[in-house]
Amino acid sequence: MAYVERNSQGHIIAAHETQQSNAPEFLAIDSPELTQFLVNSASKKDVQAALSTSDVELIRVLEDLINTLIDKKVILFTDLPMVAREKLSNREKIRGHLSSLADLMGDDEGIL
Repeated sequence: MAYVERNSQGHIIAAHETQQSNAPEFLAIDSPELTQFLVNSASKKDVQAALSTSDVELIRVLEDLINTLIDKKVILFTDLPMVAREKLSNREKIRGHLSSLADLMGDDEGIL
């Protein structure tokens, strides 16, 4: 997602990676309106903000694709370069930890 700033006519005039006081609205990176703005934008900053946002989303897609290929035995984990294996393992550990932290919060309202 990218946070967009609009003019008085409602047209996008800037895109930001993070929410700004003048850019509270977020749009999906594949939003046709945002895509059109970026194609026509002369601002390197706007394009970099959108690409940075889409990079995060793309990384997750690639992780899922690699895991699917490994699960289906199309490739072996050991076929990947050591650096790639380490990065994938570290991200999996972090996601697992995040998941366990979410489980701690749980839905058990009886505690309160």
